[in-house]
Parts: sequence; C-alpha cells; structure tokens
Amino acid sequence: MKLRSCVAPNGQFIFGIHKPEYTVENHRNKKVIQNLGHFDSGDSHSNEANYPSGSVIVEGADWIYEIPNPFSFRGSTYIDKEWAEANVHKPKRICLPHKEDISFTNLLNDEGLKPSLLEKLPNPLLLALATTSTDPVDLIRLAEMSCGFEKDSQDIPTGLSYRKADNALIRAIIHNHPLFEAVANNPMLPTDYQKAMVLRPGAQGNSEIIGEFEKEDSHVFEYLRRNSYIANGHYAANMADDAIRYSIENLTFSDITGLRHLYYQRTFLRLADLLGIEFQTDQPQLSTDDLETLRREILVKINGGLTPEFSATLWGWNFGFDYAPTGYRLHASHQQIHQQYAMLPEFVEKFTDDDHRCHEPMHSFGCGDMIAEVIECYNKETGSEFFNDYLSCIRNNVRMDGRIGNDHEANLILWEDKHAILFVPKAQTSQWELQLMALENSDGDVIGNIVEADSCARNSLNQGILLAQKTLAGLGARMVTSIEYPKRITDQQSYKQHLLYSFLPRLPESPGAFSEAQLRFINGHYPEDFAAACRQQLRQTAINAQSCSCDA
Repeated sequence: MKLRSCVAPNGQFIFGIHKPEYTVENHRNKKVIQNLGHFDSGDSHSNEANYPSGSVIVEGADWIYEIPNPFSFRGSTYIDKEWAEANVHKPKRICLPHKEDISFTNLLNDEGLKPSLLEKLPNPLLLALATTSTDPVDLIRLAEMSCGFEKDSQDIPTGLSYRKADNALIRAIIHNHPLFEAVANNPMLPTDYQKAMVLRPGAQGNSEIIGEFEKEDSHVFEYLRRNSYIANGHYAANMADDAIRYSIENLTFSDITGLRHLYYQRTFLRLADLLGIEFQTDQPQLSTDDLETLRREILVKINGGLTPEFSATLWGWNFGFDYAPTGYRLHASHQQIHQQYAMLPEFVEKFTDDDHRCHEPMHSFGCGDMIAEVIECYNKETGSEFFNDYLSCIRNNVRMDGRIGNDHEANLILWEDKHAILFVPKAQTSQWELQLMALENSDGDVIGNIVEADSCARNSLNQGILLAQKTLAGLGARMVTSIEYPKRITDQQSYKQHLLYSFLPRLPESPGAFSEAQLRFINGHYPEDFAAACRQQLRQTAINAQSCSCDA
C-alpha cells in the first residue's frame, strides 16, 4: 500500500495545488429569462447570466490546496485560496460572535402582552428559547413547564417529583423531555434548578460514584457507567454539584488536574489489578507520588513480558450542548464539564454469521491502532521514523501560499515545554482543529500513552489540554470534541509512537455532510493564519499551572 501523508522525511510538509481550467459543453434545451428584482437605481436585474450561449469556458478558477492528512485514515484537507486570502494578516476575522442577550419575558412586557403567552408557544419555539434565552425568568418558567418540582417554604426547588413504574424503576416526572434537557443545560438557569434537575448525584440515575477528587475549590465525581456503549463499561469524571462548570472560561487548572487525575488513577489501578500488583494506600484518592510509584511498577511488569487483558486506553470529552428547534441534539449529552474514559481489551471473541465461534479471537479496535499502522507503513516505505519527521515538518513549516518574511507568520506552534507541544495541524479535519503531542518523559523516553507519562509529563498534558480549550473558547467555539490517540500499553515496537490529542470544534456553518463523510475536509483559512489567531488569543489566557519539581 502506498501511504498518503503530508509528512516527508526531508522535514517539509508536502501538498498539492489544483489550478482549474476547463470547458463544459452546454446541453440545455432553452432559455427562460426572468426578472429577479430591481436595483435601487430602478434598473431591473434578470437571470440572463444563468443561461449562457454555447459552452462554458472556465479560466483562472480558484486554486484549491489539497493537503493529505499526516495520518492517511483521516483523509485530506482542501483550502479554497480565495477564502483563505481574505484571512491573511487578519487574525481577528477568525472568530465567532458572542451570544446575544435574549429575553422573551422582556419582549412580552415591552409589547404589553400577557406572560402566559410563553406557555402557548409551539414546541420548536420553546426549544429555541430554552437553548438561547439568557433571562433566568424565561428559563425558570420553561423548567417548570418541563417537569414537576418539589420546593421549600421559600419557593426554592429542593428536588423533583418521582413515580415508580410497573417494572419498579423510579422515574422523575418529566412532561417534556427535549425541553427538560434543553433548559437544564442552559448555563443561565439558576443554580438551584440546575442542581434539582441534573447536577445533584442521583438526579440522572443510579450510576455509582466510585471515585472523587477534592482540592482547593475543585471537586470532581467519578461515575461508573455500567451498561455502556463501550463494552465492559466506562467511567465519567463530572464536575460536582458544588463546583459547577458550564463554561471553559470558569475552568481552572485545578479542575483539569482533577478530571485527569481520576482518569490516570482508574487506569493505573485497573492495570495493577490485571498484572497482580498489590498496592496499599491510606487515602481513597491517590497522591501524585502514589500514581508515579504505581505507574513504574506497571511498567516493570509489562517490560518483563506480562500482557494485561486490557491494553489500550480510551479518553474523550464532548464539551458543549445544543438542541435544534427541530429536535436534533447537536452535541454532548449535558453542558456540565465532564470527561469519559475506559480501557479496551487486546482481543475479543470472534464469531461467524451462523453464530459459530472461531478458535482464534480478533483484535479489539482502538483509534490509536490506526496511527500505529500508519507509522509502521511509513517506516517501511521511507526507512524513517514518522513522528521525528512530523515534528521536523512542524518546526520547519513554511507558508503554503508562498509568502515569506517577518510580516508573514509561518509558525504552527502555540505552546510547548519539555514534555508536550500544542500546535495547529497542517491538514485540519475541523476548521479549527488543534493537536497536542506528548514528547518525552523526564527520563528522555518517548511518551506513547499515559502509562509512559511520568508525573511531570502528565502535568504538561493537563496544561496543554486546558490551553487548547481556553484558546478555542476564546475564539468563540462552543462545542468541541476532544479525543486521545494512544499507543497500546503492550506495544513494544520500535516506531516510537507518540501520544496524540485532537481538539475538534464544531462550527455553525460546518455541520458535517457528504464531503466530511468522504474524509474531505473544507477549510477557509491557511493553517498558519489560524495559528496566529490562536497565539493572539493565548496571550490573553492566564493559567496558574503548577510547575513540576522534576523539571526544576
């Protein structure tokens, strides 16, 4: 197989440029010239341009840059030169507008209409108001339309009304589920309502709390999702009801440390159990030193040849919630900041269509496996190490539009330290994609997964993740999917796979359609100009990250 990648052993990105010139034969039957309207001068404007005589000759059409993704399984990125040129030297153009203040109650008051008109709105308009209103009065009324509340003597919600179903399952009394979800996830709904509807432990079901992180003003619960879409269950680290975080603006380094600490802790404890490592601690919450001790014991076992049944990590974060008036949920299941993680088995039982069990199992899938396949193929075709070349390409980047000089920024890097680097990928699979790559731990070894990341490297990864989210949120991103591409924990191959994170914002006019389904990703800016916009935003981001002692 011939590998498609923009990474080359010479340390320079490669890409193609389409310079279209073509002729299209005209097979139309007739002309139907119609008036479209009039200019302010009074002259008419017709559709005559839509009915050419003879063939159409296209000369000097827009150039299209085609950039193979570094990883061939992610397709290619296409940049329209004309669109991108509009953003050169204009980083402030690369942003989304702030949400405007909306109050239906104030509108009714201004027009002298009765407040009860809100209850008469059709459901699509209720959903639109529930997701966009910034008026707590609107949202309280919508919340009380969606479900039954219990209240104290001060009329403050203390809980929901419940009923037992025939199968003994306990269910909250919800009159309108889409409206309930939409209004409960609006950050402007008063906290007492948020807690009663979704935030208090147990409000969203019986998922057990099996871990907790508390430090300073941060508080995170770890929930077990038993019957998960991920076989063998997954875990969710949710900001607790006394540390509510609905926006990235309010997220602190202590918060991200807590969210990630529970991921590291659960992974290391599961691996220790699988490898027969006995570990004793006086506290339910492991310390940073505890994690590091446990991590090193795990590596000793794995390097000694032991293979745990579960050999890959899975980590992801959907930030942002929205509901379309048509009833389509547009992103995460809830707005409260949370992360999800699990471990994946090395193998899974294999069956044929006739339900016949095969003697040999099949390999379980993890997204990091696809990177392993790419870098192995790259090494065989070029004789070079993929990630070494990828880093060289990033550091040696030149602008793809040919502009050079101090006035034309070519730098794709947003932030880096000894252990991690945050950058704009040359081929973005989301218009605003960022990537975070782990580099080396304090011993100088390449980091391919979180088990290979020592405490200082984990601190750097936490900081890089928060910087990425803060940067994107500062530009106006309100929905961001973040995923981890890890190396298998048991993988001892020599291709030096680096741990990689991808941050993928969803933009209002990039919903994902047939182009994206074909892995053709359309961009309206050069990656270098997006990097400039991110650096400008990053300069406004203050993060009080704690430095790691081993780097002192």
